[in-house]
Amino acid sequence: MYKVGNFFQNDDVDVIAQLGPFSVIQWKRDLSVDGMNAQQVWFAEQMNVRRRQVVCNLAVSPVTVQAGAMQWMVGDVEARTGVKGMGDLLGKTLRGAVTRESAIKPEYTGNGMLVLEPTYKHIVLLDVAQWGGGVVLDDGLFLACESRIQHKTVARSTASSAIAGGEGLFNLGLMGSGIVCLEAPCPREELIEIELQNDVLKIDGNMALAWSTSLRFTVERSGKSLVGSAASGEGLVNVYRGTGRVLMSPTVYNTMLAPAGANR
Repeated sequence: MYKVGNFFQNDDVDVIAQLGPFSVIQWKRDLSVDGMNAQQVWFAEQMNVRRRQVVCNLAVSPVTVQAGAMQWMVGDVEARTGVKGMGDLLGKTLRGAVTRESAIKPEYTGNGMLVLEPTYKHIVLLDVAQWGGGVVLDDGLFLACESRIQHKTVARSTASSAIAGGEGLFNLGLMGSGIVCLEAPCPREELIEIELQNDVLKIDGNMALAWSTSLRFTVERSGKSLVGSAASGEGLVNVYRGTGRVLMSPTVYNTMLAPAGANR
């Protein structure tokens, strides 16, 4: 039996999202600052740059998290590596190398509570089942998911996707049903969701955060010819073709700069 006080009940804490075993809390103010950083932190808060954390209720479902993401846990909680043998270890190591994700993602089971490290990025919760049973993530976005979700390496449709588009050749694919947490560069309210029915989406730049595994991803010229592409000033574009969904940011995103003292 355990009891946690001054956490969810703290008047500086808001629960901004909840799905499956995951709750996302946001700290309204950062009171743990000194006089040197107070002005910077105050202006950051006016632009909604705030600390956010994911709280996992393991009684609802076991969860798998990015390595090093755990901050604290309480109650009946058991941490496992999730490695089922040497072959599984080699497969996960290879997947981590090509997708730029941690090779070993710990799994937490039990009836207690797990709290992840604070981040100044935005937390987006997705239901994988609503993406046709599989979703592909852009590099570095995965934070946590329900453990029943399968992790797979998804290769781009053609080598041009990596060579011409400046993207990696492989991405992390999540298959099955369950909830996944993403560390996104912009809030859920700004993300654009496009549903394709045997159609084509072309994006000029790295703006897609996630897309259905049913879509074929390539990098192509924006025009029908090299001359046409040069004349349009667009050049190469990322193309998603088929039936499925794409979640994209409104602009090309880069790593967000967090205020002084940010943990992640």
